[in-house]
Amino acid sequence: MVTSANPVRGPAQPELGPSLPEGVRVRILRTAHGDRRAAAELASALTERQLTGLDPLPAQPPVLLRAYRQEVRALPDATRRLLLLAAADQYPVDTHAFLRAVTATRLDTRPLVTAEVAGVAHATAGGIVFRDPWTRIAAYETASVTDRRAVHLLLARVLRGEGESPRRSWHRGAAALGPSRRLAAELRAAAHTARTAGDHALACALVERAAALSPEPSERARLLARAAADAWRSGDADRARRLVAATDDDALGGLLALRAGNATDAFDALLTAAVRYAQDGPGPARTDHPQHAAVHLLARATEAAIYTGDLRRCREAAAVADRLGIVPPGTLGGLAAAFEGRYDDARDLLKAAAGRCGPGGDPTLLIHSGIAALMLGDHTAAATATVRAAASARAGGDGVTVPQAMEFRAYADFWTGRPRAAEAATLEALRQAYTTGQDNGACHLQAALAMFAAVTGDEDVCRERAEAARSYALARGLGLPAALALFALAFLDLSTGRFAASAARLRALAAFGPGHGHRAIRHIATPHYVEAAVRTGDTRVARAAHADYDHWARTVRSPDDLALSARCRALLASGAEAVEHYRTALDLHASGTRDFERARTELLFGGALRRLRHRTEARDRLHSALEAFEHFGSPQCAAAARTELRVLGEPVSPVRGADDLVARLTAQQLMVARMAADGATNREIAARLLLSPRTIDHHLRGVFARLGIRSRIELVRLLGER
Repeated sequence: MVTSANPVRGPAQPELGPSLPEGVRVRILRTAHGDRRAAAELASALTERQLTGLDPLPAQPPVLLRAYRQEVRALPDATRRLLLLAAADQYPVDTHAFLRAVTATRLDTRPLVTAEVAGVAHATAGGIVFRDPWTRIAAYETASVTDRRAVHLLLARVLRGEGESPRRSWHRGAAALGPSRRLAAELRAAAHTARTAGDHALACALVERAAALSPEPSERARLLARAAADAWRSGDADRARRLVAATDDDALGGLLALRAGNATDAFDALLTAAVRYAQDGPGPARTDHPQHAAVHLLARATEAAIYTGDLRRCREAAAVADRLGIVPPGTLGGLAAAFEGRYDDARDLLKAAAGRCGPGGDPTLLIHSGIAALMLGDHTAAATATVRAAASARAGGDGVTVPQAMEFRAYADFWTGRPRAAEAATLEALRQAYTTGQDNGACHLQAALAMFAAVTGDEDVCRERAEAARSYALARGLGLPAALALFALAFLDLSTGRFAASAARLRALAAFGPGHGHRAIRHIATPHYVEAAVRTGDTRVARAAHADYDHWARTVRSPDDLALSARCRALLASGAEAVEHYRTALDLHASGTRDFERARTELLFGGALRRLRHRTEARDRLHSALEAFEHFGSPQCAAAARTELRVLGEPVSPVRGADDLVARLTAQQLMVARMAADGATNREIAARLLLSPRTIDHHLRGVFARLGIRSRIELVRLLGER
């Protein structure tokens, strides 16, 4: 296999500006192939719209490449020809044919010694390894058109193996001197083969070359739109944006806006495209059956409505589907029915959508199955559907959809009490979202990570991630992540005894609309709002919120929702009546999956029993809650259970496993400690965890304080003993 090395060049690498948005920073580093000098040059030339992530980033750093080209031109002609052959074999499509080409033409490879001496490239048993990607690009681009054509024809001639036809076609197309219908058709067929195999990056290159060779302008536009779709599915959002700008494909434009722009604009574009597909047939970007394409676009429009929180738009999309005779995705009809207060209809539509989560299938529709299951309170089904969505996307080479599935998987993980394990998976999804230019999805994932941090006691991380999510979301009109981040802060306040602050935040979630709040998060927040309101003595609004929550719970018959409704009823009651409602809630929790909420119900029940002087049962309930909170890694809730036990006069054991490192540190502190012990700097840890260096410094000081140490050397020694 031919590879390309990318060593750090020079004594120091420039740092990217701290004010650079995280999504832009990650994509610049990807565009620069990890070279910080190239990244710094690209960053310095960004426009205002590129800095905010609205326009695609430049493809190459011109000043840096100019120096690389001069370096390559200084080499002997024979050396440059060998480097050109190796570069054409690797850039922009990796075809693994260099050694066969050398053997077939009996090329003298001794001139490569000059390249090795100059530090430009070196030969290995697998082929030529360039010093870095920019040297490889310079070796290709400094050659003449005639020389490039000759090496492409040579590489095409030796690519005769099984499965190599798409790459052979690529070289034939790259060698073409002008428009050719025959070659364009060959490249289209080769792209279809690559796409079927899940290689969307190769398909994009093939279709883009086919567009360049097509003599008809209308065909060129259609092929560029197809290339943009392949670029998007390969995870190259900047290339997709550059390509789609040359077309009038509102479907692709709407999809890109959905993932990185204004979600309201995305909804309008996607709904318009759905109407066009249904009425006029497939547009330039797809060859699907028009009805299937229209359903897919309606599903995306539904996602845009969910993101904004303006669920009235779901009713608008459902009306359009009805007018066109299209059976809409179940989530669309279910959301529209729920918005109109038709809870029975909403339940039936959502159940039908949640049932479509078998293995394989369209990842988008599987994600919608997961969303429907979440709305019905079935977190096991939601987890199954989103895992299958991610697996189906990976199998089809559609890595861009994987973080989308994780956005909604996070809710199921949160409610079923797996914050520590879920945090690692969500952090990886956040990296993928930023890398693939899905900043809206990254915002949603940041809010989910704030939610996990609230549970695991990482207050600074919770606040930093929530603030990052809210500032971005409010600028883009994204009601869902804005509301989720607010809920995370409210839950943090509630679990640390700041009841008035929690009630104020949760009351704000009762308002919904584009960029402000969200009905779905209001539903999630209602049981916690009732608790905070009772603690502050102001239950008027909370009682009304509970009435609507109870109506939905009784309609969908979710054991967990019914249990939480019974818990609300217990909080709003007193004496023996409250005790009976708590017992009902715990009986219902036994049939549900929200183990974390069951523990919170036991905590509240234990406190109520203590006040009623039912000491024995109170002690049992509180010990059960404490054990669960320690298992979930929720220190604030565990502390509340210990406080209740102390009031009872009950001896309370110290924090579980006080000699255990895991027990003494929060989840985030433990992660930071391990990275620091491995030798990572604060800035490197911050980059890996997508947090600020200031937060990492605060975490390390907390680690040192909790472990009673003063230096990283002691930290390395301590971790080495575990």
